[in-house]
Amino acid sequence: MSDLTLAHISDLHLPFEPHLSWRQRFSKRQLSVWSWQKRHAVQSGEVLAALAQDLRDHAVNHVLVTGDITNFSLPGEFRRAAEWLSALVPADRISLVPGNHDALVPVPAAEGLGLWDRWTRLQDDWPFVHRVDEVSLIGLNSALPTPPLLARGRLGAAQLARLEQALRAEGDAAQVRIVMLHHPAAAGAIGWRKALADGSDLRAVLRRTGAELVLHGHARSARLDTIAGPSGSIPCLCVPSSTALPNPQDEGARWHRLRLVGSAGERGIEVTVRRWSVSDQAFKTDSVYELRLPQMRPGHASDNRLV
Repeated sequence: MSDLTLAHISDLHLPFEPHLSWRQRFSKRQLSVWSWQKRHAVQSGEVLAALAQDLRDHAVNHVLVTGDITNFSLPGEFRRAAEWLSALVPADRISLVPGNHDALVPVPAAEGLGLWDRWTRLQDDWPFVHRVDEVSLIGLNSALPTPPLLARGRLGAAQLARLEQALRAEGDAAQVRIVMLHHPAAAGAIGWRKALADGSDLRAVLRRTGAELVLHGHARSARLDTIAGPSGSIPCLCVPSSTALPNPQDEGARWHRLRLVGSAGERGIEVTVRRWSVSDQAFKTDSVYELRLPQMRPGHASDNRLV
């Protein structure tokens, strides 16, 4: 029996008041500024502070962040996010993938995503593989600049090929493979305007190689979908914004505490939903349930046999 616990958070949209130059205004950032004028009261700094404290109070082993930490992809935001993450837990206990708001427009690495290298720990290129005991966290980058009014993602053929290699290698090592990305992986989980452009290619890789769990953000509501694996379904779990106050578009802030349970023969994930309570002004346990994970026979990932 394992006591490994993970925290899944997403879509933090750290409060940051933008001051755009004239050049920056002639970009997609200006649309986000107009959107922020409506949403700045929703993405609460109070909830953000409570989230950090709740994560520390629950003493999770590792924190998984599935993107949209910023709003406008401004250099100041990347620095602010780095400060927030640095104060949360030690860097080797965080794994992070970017979201579409973290790639709103092209930003030099030294002023943008490069400031988050200590939480991606890329050896070469995406995806990363972070091993935490018997779990392998496989992080994908689906974020890229898109035209106005679109929030689509794309992985690309090269990243998908490396993902397939990583899934096979970690499966052969009998690791529990958790795939992290910002955009939903399941078909129909979100509208075309915000979907993963090569989602069908990702699902084809998962169908061939398998994985035990897929985690993402990007959707306004919590979701539990499934993706076909080599033999059985792969659960695909979404956490909505972990900092948003309840409103007509958002269910309200939540994070998921994921505890690996069972043994190599029958593994599962106990999901504790920690949800923001407006009346209590604190995160409270909303529900607890268990996901049964696809069971990979050790040493047989490459031939796609499951038990």
